[in-house]
Amino acid sequence: MAVVDKPAGCTSHDVVGRCRRIFGQKKVGHGGTLDPDATGILLVGLGRATRLLRFLAPLPKSYVAEVVLGAATSTLDDSGEVLATYDMSAVGLDGVRAAAGRFVGDIEQIPPMVSAVQIGGRRLHELARAGIEVERAARPITVHRFEVSPAPEPGVFRIEVDCSSGTYVRSLAADLGEALGGGAHLRRLRRTAVGPFDAGVALDDLGAEHVLAPAAAVGHLARVEADAAMAEAVSYGRPLEIDWAGEGPWAVLDGAGALLAVYERVPDGRIKPAVVLAPH
Repeated sequence: MAVVDKPAGCTSHDVVGRCRRIFGQKKVGHGGTLDPDATGILLVGLGRATRLLRFLAPLPKSYVAEVVLGAATSTLDDSGEVLATYDMSAVGLDGVRAAAGRFVGDIEQIPPMVSAVQIGGRRLHELARAGIEVERAARPITVHRFEVSPAPEPGVFRIEVDCSSGTYVRSLAADLGEALGGGAHLRRLRRTAVGPFDAGVALDDLGAEHVLAPAAAVGHLARVEADAAMAEAVSYGRPLEIDWAGEGPWAVLDGAGALLAVYERVPDGRIKPAVVLAPH
């Protein structure tokens, strides 16, 4: 896996394409879309380790951005068409902070039409480009932190957000504007962390020395060291007749700390392999 600092002006798919060429890998994937105008941390899986991305997608995220009060846009950010304007010149920092506090905790959020969420087999952003808007069910999310500070321009505020996976910061910005009696949109979004990963490498500087070992990619999972007998069973992808504590998943390592597999508990209670990397 590589931790990339995605630049503005390219899609997450573009980053995957660049990484295929840089690392000479056909199988490459990313662990969470970033908008083309956004920058920051994008986790990229390489080769067989791409299968580990499913265990990285649920990690919490951190962002910084700016909220512009007084204008609501079609995309909820500054790339869209202005749909309505409001006089919010009387709104100060204390008011914005108080309104932001209402969004901290377990809340529900409606995915924006420009998101990658699929409805009826089509992604919302594809429908939006075709001029189609559909009903979207609200989804539970958690906002752990929503800090507001002043920005140099009047009516603009800098925000810092720590949130669960699946949170749309542009929707938080729009909802914040509504909570203040007007409208708002997002700009200059940057993802600063995905779980423990908070330092990315620029695409132009990316090389083999920046590839993380699979064990480091899943360092947030519970870890189990396998003896020789277990390592052999794991290499063949066999279920393990062991009742490990907790709900898993578990990263199974050899004595040298290399990742052999990730196991998880299935509904019938057994512990089975989800991803096997060990040769046999």
